Amino acid sequence: MAAQALSRGALRCVTLPRFPRASSRRLGWRCMASAQEPQHHVLHYEYVPDILEKRGPYRAGHLGAAKEKLENGKLVMGGACGDPVDGALFIFKASTKQEIEEYVAADPYVQNGLVTKWSIKPYIVAVGP
Repeated sequence: MAAQALSRGALRCVTLPRFPRASSRRLGWRCMASAQEPQHHVLHYEYVPDILEKRGPYRAGHLGAAKEKLENGKLVMGGACGDPVDGALFIFKASTKQEIEEYVAADPYVQNGLVTKWSIKPYIVAVGP
């Protein structure tokens, strides 16, 4: 039996026949990321201790850059996380990894040593818009 394929965004699902020894089972689904650029990325920041006390002079620039990405349709949401706050998450859409790296390099929190570590990962939406 030939394989059937269904593509949705950066996810490709393929119906594959099972091996003969498992003939009592029906066709199975196998999903894999395609070679195209992911539709979303997650940017994760790790902050210095006491970030809430240290961020004051840089916060307007940090939030201003995020709001600009939001208004341009490149950022879905972003914000601090942890209790106490120890990092932040940003969900980007329709942005390349290079664009996000440029955003990070220009962020006043990064430039002034408030971010100790950061990472960018592809994000495949399973539920949601």
